[in-house]
Amino acid sequence: MTASLMALDALRDWTEWLTHEKRSSPRTVEAYRHDILLALTFFQQHLGGEVTLADLGKLSLADLRAWLAHETARSEKPTRRATSADSRARSRARHVSALRSFFRYLALRHDLSNPAPSLLATPRMKKRLPRPLGQEAALAAADGISDDAETSQAALRDRALFTLLYGTGLRIGEALSLDIRDLTNAGQNMLRVVGKGGKERLVPLLPAVIEALESWKAAHPSPAPDAPLFCGVRGGRLNPGVAQRAMRNWRKGEGLPDSATPHALRHSFATHLMEGGADLRTIQELMGHASLSTTQAYTLADEKHLLDVWRKAHPRADQG
Repeated sequence: MTASLMALDALRDWTEWLTHEKRSSPRTVEAYRHDILLALTFFQQHLGGEVTLADLGKLSLADLRAWLAHETARSEKPTRRATSADSRARSRARHVSALRSFFRYLALRHDLSNPAPSLLATPRMKKRLPRPLGQEAALAAADGISDDAETSQAALRDRALFTLLYGTGLRIGEALSLDIRDLTNAGQNMLRVVGKGGKERLVPLLPAVIEALESWKAAHPSPAPDAPLFCGVRGGRLNPGVAQRAMRNWRKGEGLPDSATPHALRHSFATHLMEGGADLRTIQELMGHASLSTTQAYTLADEKHLLDVWRKAHPRADQG
C-alpha cells in the first residue's frame, strides 16, 4: 500500500473500477462516488488536512459514525427539502453500503485493512413494493408513446423500445446497451442480455416484440452489426433521459402517476407474470435477479392486488 496516496486519487480509481470491472450501473456509480466524496470532505475537516490512504486506515468506528451523524443532521436542516424517516434511513443505508464497498476495494487493491466499516449497523427500512402499471396501461404504453414521437423513425424506435421493456422485463440500461448484432446472437426468438455485474441471461422474445424490433431495424439509419440498436438523432446510443422524457410526456397526457416510468414497465412485466401464475424461479431468471428474495417482492405486490380485488368485490369488506 502506498500510504501517501491521496484518498481522492483512490476514489477516482475506485469509480473507474466500479464502472469497467464490476460493471455497476451508472446510477450506482454516481451515487457511491457522491457519498464517498462527501465523506472525504468531512474527514478532511475532521482531521485537519488532506486525507491519505494511511489516514483512512486509521479511521475508527466513531469517526465513521460522526460522518453519518453529520449527514443526517444536514438532511434535517430547515433549508433542505423535507424528508421522511424512511428516506433518511435509506440514505444512511446507502452511505454505509458505499463506505463498505470503498474499503473493500482499498483492501483488494491497496492492502488497506480497516474493520470499522464492516461494524457499522445498517438501519432497518420499510420494504418498498414495486409500483407496476395496470395491464391496460402497460399494453398501451408503447403505441401511446410512439404516437407522440416527432418523426416516423423515432416512432418506430420508441415503439420497439417500450414493447421490448414490457415484453421482456429488461432494465432501461440493459435495453439501451444492446447492439444490432444482439438480435441474432442468441437465436431467432431469444435475446442475450448483459445485466448487473456483467451477468448474462437469455430472455425469450414474444411475437409482438419481434415484430416491433424488426420494423425498427428496417428503418434503422445505420444497421451495422456493431451499431447501437436504439440510437438518437445523431446516430449515437440513445440517452436514457430521452426515453424517460418520452414516457413522462405520455403519462401526463394519460393522467398516470409519476411512478409510471420505463422501470415501472419492468415491474409490470414481473407482476403481471405473477398474477398469471408464473413461478418465482422463472421470474427470477427472466429478471436477472441474483437473489430470490428480490423477486419475492412481487409476491407481496400480488397479495396487495388480491386484497384490493377482495375489498372492492366482497359485500362485507367495508364492514368492521
